[in-house]
Amino acid sequence: MNNQAMIQRSLRHVWHPCTQMKLHETQPPVPIARAEGVWLYDFDGKRYLDGISSWWVNLFGHSHPHIKAALCDQLERLDHIMLAGFTHQPVVELSERLGALTGLDHAFYGSDGASATEIALKMSAHYWRNTGRPEKCCFAGLAGGYHGETVGALAVTDIAIFREAYAPLVRLAATVPSPDARGAWPGESAAGTARRAAVALQSWLEQHHAQTAALIVEPMVQCAAGMAMHDAAYLHEARALCDRYEVHLIADEIATGFGRTGTMFAHQQAGVRPDFICLSKGLTGGTLPLSAVLTTEKVYGAFYDDEVARGFLHSHSYTGNPLACRAALATLELFDQTDALVRNVELAKTLDLAFAPLTQHPAIRHARRLGMIWTWDVATGGRPQPHFARRYARHAMAHGVLLRPIGNTIYAMPPYAMDAESADHLARGALAALQATLSEEGPAHG
Repeated sequence: MNNQAMIQRSLRHVWHPCTQMKLHETQPPVPIARAEGVWLYDFDGKRYLDGISSWWVNLFGHSHPHIKAALCDQLERLDHIMLAGFTHQPVVELSERLGALTGLDHAFYGSDGASATEIALKMSAHYWRNTGRPEKCCFAGLAGGYHGETVGALAVTDIAIFREAYAPLVRLAATVPSPDARGAWPGESAAGTARRAAVALQSWLEQHHAQTAALIVEPMVQCAAGMAMHDAAYLHEARALCDRYEVHLIADEIATGFGRTGTMFAHQQAGVRPDFICLSKGLTGGTLPLSAVLTTEKVYGAFYDDEVARGFLHSHSYTGNPLACRAALATLELFDQTDALVRNVELAKTLDLAFAPLTQHPAIRHARRLGMIWTWDVATGGRPQPHFARRYARHAMAHGVLLRPIGNTIYAMPPYAMDAESADHLARGALAALQATLSEEGPAHG
C-alpha cells in the first residue's frame, strides 16, 4: 500500500472531521501508516514531527511501551463491560486517582470532550432542580470560548463557524467578556485585564444569577480562540463570584489538563477548586477515547435518593471502558515515573531557545508561552493572506512538521517526549513554513 492508494480509498468513503471535503481536491489528506515517539510516518516512509500532539491528545509520544503493555495486559483480562449495574478494577482505580489529583470525589465517564461538557451542564442544571431551584437552568461562558460541537456543548461555545449552521437547534448561553491578555488597555497588566473581565462577570451575575446554573471556563488558555491566555487572577475572582451568587464553576480542562499549562491542571495555578472539572484528550495519553467529569460530594448527594428520576439519567454504551481506563492509569503512572512536570520545565527552556528565531521574526506579534504551549500571532503587514492557516499547514508538512494554525495564530503543543534534536526540527520547520507562506501572493494561493 502506498500513499496515493490510501488517499483514494479514504476520499471515496471517509467523511473527515471539521473539513470542507472539496478542499481535498487540491490538498489531499495525509495517510499515516504508523507512529512512534514524536514522529508520524506515511505509507511512503516520509516522517512528520507531531507538533500539535494529534489535536492535543498525545502526552508521552506515540506507541509508548508502558501504555501499550498496560493495554495488552488489560485486553487479556477484560475488554468491556457495561458500567450500569457493574464495575471493574480500572474504573475504580482511575476514579480514585483522579479524585486524589483534583480534590473532587465522584467521577462520571463519557467518550470525548463534548460529551464531558454535556455531562457537566446537565449535571449542574439537574442539581439545581433536585435542590428545589429548577429556574437555575441557564449557563454563561466566555467570549471566544470553545467546549465542543454537540448541541449542548455548542450552546456554551462562542466560535461562530461551529454553531451558526446549527443555531436553530441550540439554546444559546450568555457570553461574558474574556480575560484574554491581548485585550489589555495601554499600560494594563495581564492581571489587570483579568480583574476587569471579572468586574464584568460580577455585573452580569448580579442581574442573572437567579436563573444561572453554571459558568464554564477554559482555565488559563482559550485554545480555539487563538490560544488566548489569561492571568490566574480571573479564575480566583470567578470562583469567589460563583460562591457569592450560588452558581457552579465548571473548569473545562479538556485541552489544558495533564500538564499542558505547567501544572497538572490549569485551574490549580489560581489555587481554586471548581465544582466540576471536564477531562479528556490527554487523559489516555492519546491512545483511546475517554472523558471524565469529576464533581463534589455536595453535588453527588443531591442525586442520591430512592426516586429514580432524581438520579443522573445519562449514559454512554462505553462508559468507563476498561481498556480506556487502563490506558489512563498507565498515563498517570508515567507522570510519576518520569517526573514529567519537572522535566517539562527544562524541556520548555530547550524549546524556547529553538523557537527564538520564530519569536523574533518581524511578522510575529504577541509571542507567548504557558507551560508546554507556544503561540505566535502573525501580522501580514497589510498584505492579503487568505486562508493563511491552510497554506501554512501545507508548507509545514512539506518541511516535515505537523502544525495547524488557528486563523493567523501559529501554535505548538508538542508531546512531552521531545529532545533537543526534535525541538530543533520543529522550530526550523515552523519558521520555514512562516517564511514560505508570507512569501506567497495571497490571492493566487487562496
